[in-house]
Amino acid sequence: MSAPDDLPEVARVARDLIRFDTTNYGEGRANGEREAAEYVGAYLESLGLVPEYYEPIPRRTNVVARVPGRDPDKPALVLHGHLDVVPAVAADWSVDPFEGVVKDGMLWGRGAVDMKDMDAMILTSVAELLRAGERPERDLVLAFFADEENGGVEGSQLVVRDRAEWFAGATEAISEVGGYSIAVGDERAYLLQVGEKALIWIRLHATGQAGHGSRHHPDNAVTRLAEAVAALGRTGWPIELTSTTRQLVGSLADLSGTLADDPDAVADTAGAASAFLRSTFRTTTNPTGLTAGYKHNVIPDAATAAIDIRTLPGHEDEVLAQVQRIVGDDIRIEVVHRDIGLEVPFAGDLVDAMVGALGRHDPGIPVIPYLMGGGTDNKALAELGIAGFGFAPLRLPADLDFTGMFHGVDERVPIDALVFGQRVLTDLIRTY
Repeated sequence: MSAPDDLPEVARVARDLIRFDTTNYGEGRANGEREAAEYVGAYLESLGLVPEYYEPIPRRTNVVARVPGRDPDKPALVLHGHLDVVPAVAADWSVDPFEGVVKDGMLWGRGAVDMKDMDAMILTSVAELLRAGERPERDLVLAFFADEENGGVEGSQLVVRDRAEWFAGATEAISEVGGYSIAVGDERAYLLQVGEKALIWIRLHATGQAGHGSRHHPDNAVTRLAEAVAALGRTGWPIELTSTTRQLVGSLADLSGTLADDPDAVADTAGAASAFLRSTFRTTTNPTGLTAGYKHNVIPDAATAAIDIRTLPGHEDEVLAQVQRIVGDDIRIEVVHRDIGLEVPFAGDLVDAMVGALGRHDPGIPVIPYLMGGGTDNKALAELGIAGFGFAPLRLPADLDFTGMFHGVDERVPIDALVFGQRVLTDLIRTY
């Protein structure tokens, strides 16, 4: 295990952030981001910047700072991350998820890939420039949000609503879940995120007649709910490619030497990343929680289930109607949270700059666009007309199941990948 002084600064900052337990349980239940935001603010102040805080809900703290660029006439670029993390059950982990353990050349802990690694890369990239007396090419807006793991309801959505002036002059944004490498057979490629599926969290409600657990009881809410959940969870949604996923399939097919007529088979050439990519070809409807009953021998009169729906951009209403048909008219659907899908072209000056920065640090490796199955705070910024991309650059070992680390057990990131990412990001903000 490395001593702290042996770590590169980007890893030290990421480790420090991991040690703040910013667990977000969803639906307003969270430890809060205040201490992590204050740490970020103090770091920004040490660089001579002036952080501004917004805490619309106690302990749900957001922090933003602007870095003046060399060319004030160019539109500003937003670099943003979130400070909250999903829960981690310590008993399931081989290390303390909030200790920031360094072993086997990796930084372990909740948030190591989602997304305190990128938070650290943003901070240290800006630090490298400013400490050297340099400035970025254009104004940068550095934003660190609360509540992303709950759809930004108590974070970026409120910031965009109440502090839109913080993003004045910005037209583009960079955040998480893109720019990382995947193994395609014996080849390496980078995925650049240019879109996100829409998110719809729903709750299924089933009702029936309460009664004694020993009765013959066909009007059972739990049975009715279980049948609906099984039907929805087992639904095989059809493949529907967008312009982005068609480019992805074509590029992977060319790289792997396979035919492009079966997108799932093409995705399988990406090894550990294949399941992550297959989810981008279709709608997904995954049951994630069940609630019913209050005693073993009492049949309850109500039961509920949480379903995480991710649709292709623009398919939200169509999918909700189909979900109702699948579960049946006797199941009531409650929409708990809904946001938009995004898709922007894999083209333009910023895309060229991101591809170029990767190429200067890992020459000759292709960069492929993809549509992410999850979502980011880019959706909130889209309300301000800001086009968002996923670019947290990491050069990863071929045998590391990186995409499986998102919300997984024993989340970890290689130290040398953090250093690589910080160098690429520094290069980008220096030149773009």
